[in-house]
Amino acid sequence: MSDTADVVAVMNHPEPGPTTAGSPPAVKGIEGRTPWQLAWQRLRRDRVAMVSLVVIGLIVLMALVAPLFAVVTGHPVNEQYRQTGLTPDGLPRGPSSEFWLGTDDLGRDILVRIAYGARISLLVGVAATLLTVAIGVVIGLAAGFLGGLVDTVLARLIDVVLSVPFLLVAIALVSITGPSLLVTVLVIGFFSWASVARIVRGQVLSMREREFVEAARSLGASNGRIMFVDILPNVLAPVIVYASLLIPVVIVVEATLSFLGLGLAPPTADWGGMISEAQTYYTTAWWFVVFPGAALLVTTLAFNLLGDGIRDAFDPRSERLMAK
Repeated sequence: MSDTADVVAVMNHPEPGPTTAGSPPAVKGIEGRTPWQLAWQRLRRDRVAMVSLVVIGLIVLMALVAPLFAVVTGHPVNEQYRQTGLTPDGLPRGPSSEFWLGTDDLGRDILVRIAYGARISLLVGVAATLLTVAIGVVIGLAAGFLGGLVDTVLARLIDVVLSVPFLLVAIALVSITGPSLLVTVLVIGFFSWASVARIVRGQVLSMREREFVEAARSLGASNGRIMFVDILPNVLAPVIVYASLLIPVVIVVEATLSFLGLGLAPPTADWGGMISEAQTYYTTAWWFVVFPGAALLVTTLAFNLLGDGIRDAFDPRSERLMAK
């Protein structure tokens, strides 16, 4: 009886609204969501990806305020403290109140050098990735859309670049031209674009005969406008996913070149160079190799986990297939 009374009360006293007498109640329209909005909502629900994003944000912040670490500790990045930073035997000193993460073989503060090294790793990772994506997108669009002889030539060029032993050629080129930040970015970008181009080419081949492309042709649009205005926005999702997974690879490649002595010239603080300098001290000064290695590991792991989250956000079917 109480339920019936409640229903009757509601019917006798409807909620006030903007409707007028004799007009039907207003119905709120349903707002559509774009694929980008849906992907962002899925990404926000991925806790691992969100934690990785926070970690990446902290690493970026550490790189931006690297000079602040030098001010707080009172240790410039390349200053050698041979009296207080080395033991009487000439070995690095461990973590202490003066040197929070210890010192290296020259008595320099490892914490400050790790903060400055983050700048190099992030700069090379982002710059080389942007260069790679730019070259790969342009060549992939041209090969997939133009077809014919252009596609044949560019497809064979992609195959040739993919078959080149990247690390060996990169080492040879850097050793010839000399180590520098610009050379490192250019070498990595030149030998990494082929994978992006192959992905974009495959996407464009499946889109160039679609209705919206035919409509653009019928309206007199040029090939350049169709490629970059009509088709490119539809292939950005896989490109963004690949770019997010490429950044940690580039960071590791840069660290590898530095480890082999082909990265930035000393005394520039660089994680790969720090690990290379520490390889003879791993039994007597564990902090010398552990802390730079941990910085490199955490950075690459965070980018990889974020990339996996972005991939699942744009293509949730892949997550379900992996679960099965």
